[in-house]
Amino acid sequence: MGFFNFLKKQLATVIEWQPQQPDVLLWKYPSATDEIKNASKLVIAPGQGCILIYEGQVTDVLDSEGVYHIATDNHPFVTSLLKAAQLFESEHKVGLYFYRKAEVVNQGWGTSSPVKYIDAEYQIPVQLSAFGNFSYRLLDAKKLFTEYAGTQQEYTTEVFRDLIQSRIPQMLSSYLSGSKIPFTRIDSELNSIALEMKSELEVEFAKLGTVLTDFRVEGNSFDEETELRIGRVADVSADAMAAAKGGLSYFELEKLRALRDAAKNEGGMAGAGIALGAAMNMGKVFHDKIDEVIQPAAGKDPVEQLKTLKLLLDEQIITQEEFDQKKKEYLTQL
Repeated sequence: MGFFNFLKKQLATVIEWQPQQPDVLLWKYPSATDEIKNASKLVIAPGQGCILIYEGQVTDVLDSEGVYHIATDNHPFVTSLLKAAQLFESEHKVGLYFYRKAEVVNQGWGTSSPVKYIDAEYQIPVQLSAFGNFSYRLLDAKKLFTEYAGTQQEYTTEVFRDLIQSRIPQMLSSYLSGSKIPFTRIDSELNSIALEMKSELEVEFAKLGTVLTDFRVEGNSFDEETELRIGRVADVSADAMAAAKGGLSYFELEKLRALRDAAKNEGGMAGAGIALGAAMNMGKVFHDKIDEVIQPAAGKDPVEQLKTLKLLLDEQIITQEEFDQKKKEYLTQL
């Protein structure tokens, strides 16, 4: 019985990767003693290749699919394998690593922490998170094996994805800082960002013995603090546009607002009077400034005056009664 168990251990009629796991890039053919004995054929299926490790060194890489008969095929890979399979109890150690040649698609990526940069247009700090997917295929199996995977039993697509994800945030941050795309246009520039990022990442993939076939940025989001900053910028921009349409500057509009609020609460805004250089009643300062802004001026277009008047009403700086009275005065000039 011992003799038959010995033969059972030594005879391997077929060496193949079957079934091939879809999430594995490199897979070591299992052998308890790393000895291949009297193997009759090696099967390389479509989308696969095989690396031969013979006495601690990469002897050959078999990149073509097919069936190789160990005893007869005249190929450097098979010849080395045959040497290790001689005389059943060969002392020569051999390792066979199958690898995936087929494209690996739709690998999700995302920034583990927000990418930080200064918005070139609005000069505010921005923290942006992004996500998407990429596809690639193994181009230089020997490079990936010797420099990154090593002699593990298997090297998975998940491990490779984590390796790539560690490189993306720095590239994204550098690109956004250099491209000067304001945060207001990020969504409309996702395709351009993806193309530029793909160009940068192709170099990194080449270093890993792979080729990047597709890279996409599917979406992005800002952190809460950045959203607040963006909201304030949007408010100021909207106010500046509204003030301009009403014939005032943003500064003039803000000054009128401040005077309005001070006039409503003189006791709590005593400091505001000092800041204006006037130790006088806030209500009087406010109304004098209103008269200065809305007083019809000689040669000034009444329509423009009406726009200013409407702006002040919308901002609740003047009352409806004051608006109606001044409007009537302007209309008589048309």
